Parts: sequence; C-alpha cells; structure tokens
Amino acid sequence: MSGPNHHKGWESSEFPILCGSCLGDNPYVRMAKEQFGKECKICQRPFTIFRWVPGAGMRMKKTEICQTCAKIKNVCQTCVLDLEFGLPVEVRDTLGGIQDDMPTSDVNKQFYVHHAEQAMADGTLTQASAGGKMDPAGREQLKKLARTEPYYKRNRPHLCSFYAKGTCNRGDECPYRHELPVTNELAHQNIKDRYYGQNDPVAKKILNRTDRSGHLDAPEDPSITSLFLQNVEPDITEADLRGFFYAFGDIRSIVISKRSRVAFINYTTREGAERAVEKSFNNCNIKGHVIRVQWGKPKQQGPKSASHADAATTSREPTVDEIASLDAIPPPPGAGGPVRYSAMDPTQLGQVPLKKVLGEM
Repeated sequence: MSGPNHHKGWESSEFPILCGSCLGDNPYVRMAKEQFGKECKICQRPFTIFRWVPGAGMRMKKTEICQTCAKIKNVCQTCVLDLEFGLPVEVRDTLGGIQDDMPTSDVNKQFYVHHAEQAMADGTLTQASAGGKMDPAGREQLKKLARTEPYYKRNRPHLCSFYAKGTCNRGDECPYRHELPVTNELAHQNIKDRYYGQNDPVAKKILNRTDRSGHLDAPEDPSITSLFLQNVEPDITEADLRGFFYAFGDIRSIVISKRSRVAFINYTTREGAERAVEKSFNNCNIKGHVIRVQWGKPKQQGPKSASHADAATTSREPTVDEIASLDAIPPPPGAGGPVRYSAMDPTQLGQVPLKKVLGEM
C-alpha cells in the first residue's frame, strides 16, 4: 500500500487558507509543515498540517480541516469562520439565504468532495454552485455584522486545569492561563457543528441580537417625531445627515454629538419620522459608515402645575406673620428647659451669675 495509488485523494498543499485573526499580527511568522499529518475533521481524508505561533504569548495553532472543505464553504481552515465576513457559517447561510446541500453521511460526503475537487480544477466551483446565490438584502445585513478587525484574543493559551483545581505549581512559567473557567453555552463548541451551521452557540448568540424582521415598532406617544442615530463618525456632517433624511420629510433640527458619536433628527411631523424609520432602519449607510437608526425617547418631565407652584413659592419672600408662625427651634438633647443665653440676661457673664462673682471677690 506504499504505491502512488495509496495517496490518491489525499491533499497536499504549500500554504494554508487562514483568516487574519488566526494568522496573527507577526509578519515574520514561521510555520511547520507536515504532509498528510492528520485527517480532516469533516471529510476524514489525510491532508497537510500547518502549525505556527501567531504571536508572543499565544498558543500554537494548527489547521483543522482540509483546503477542499474550506473552499467549499469559504471558511478558515482553523477557526472555520467565513473568510469574507468573519461570521459563523450558520449566520452567513441564514441571513444570506444560502441552502446547504453538503451531505453528512460518509459515502455521499466523499462523492460530494470528489466532485467539488473536479469543479475546482476546472474553475467552475463558485459560491452560487456550492450553496446557492446570496440574497442582496442579506449581503447588506451581513456587511453590517461583519467583523473587519482581527480578534487576536482567540489565540490566547487555554485555561490551566490544574489551576482550577488549585494544584498548579508552575507559577508564572505555566504556559496556560491561570483563570477560572466560565460555564456557559459558548463553552460547548465543536468544528463539525460550526462547519455545517447547526447548533452553533456563537451563531445563536449573534442571530438573537439581529432583528430578522427588519421592522421597528413606532412608539405609542404620537408626539415623538425624533430619531436617534448611533455610530455617527466624526467625518459625517450635518449636511450629510440632512441630505440623507430630508427625502422622508421636513426636518425641524439636527443635533450631533461628536464625542458620543450620536445624533438626533427632529422631524416636523410624525408621518415623516415614521417614513424615515421604515426606509432607513437597517439600511442607513453614509460615507461608507453603517448608521444605526432608532426612535428617540421623550425627556422625563414633572407636572407643570407643581413645578410652577414651587417656583412661585421659592421666588416670593416670606412675610413677618409667616415667620412668626414657624415652629421654634427645638433645644439640644439633654436640656431640661428653654435655652438661656448670656445676652438675654445682663446679670449673667457667661454661665456664672454676676452676684456670685462679686460675692467671691
């Protein structure tokens, strides 16, 4: 079995398919290559393994799936996240309307991968042929959720199990992190569920934060005619906001906070505000920046009658009769009767009667 037919169908590659987060920030990264070092966790075929350290203080990483399976789904060979948006496969397929037609049984999977390799060799394998054409509206929504910046914290060392038990004696020389594990849904992840887009806890968390309906309910208060905008970058001016939102109705005023990167659009009518929310919710892009549109909230104000009465009371000076009717200041604790001061009785000097002082002299 040592002939060339034994290696037929095995994958041999010169460089892995990786995302920016897994590759790391080191431009001089060194990789160790092991041909046919392990089987792919999806198709179970031997493939070329790459190992490297993405940066200082990071753990060693390696490729988990073969390049054929990675190209079929357009994912990273290590983290199995989408290479274009940096999102889990389940999020991309759900929002993009892509149908996953890759089989899960061993025989059908081998047949599917074999035909995919032939399509790659012929140059006919595309995203549309692999999973269907992506919905344009879904692509815009994926662009808003896309993770464009690398997240290098994923490359940190694993948690030290001995530290969790209180028995690790390596101290600072321990290559693992000395932190207590957190038990939640994100702790239960595996490669196959992420690749097939099924039961992925990370994808579930992202989809729960996403409003799939694309509709924002209007507040019950009909006096609310303002919109609240988030992610307003400093290069976006009032003229830019007015040019985008003026098409939906007459604008009374625009308030921009450069420090908080938020803005308020105040319309003259409720109909204009509702039309602006309907057209711009999850669909507002100004100067290449995705703006989040929400309804504004009214300021909390107290009753006008009470506030005016308080203001009138505080502004008027009290009369002599009102001062006389006030309660007297109570004596200090322990006093048996009314407090007497020396200035009230000229026969006393301080607390000693004058007659007693003259008698002692």
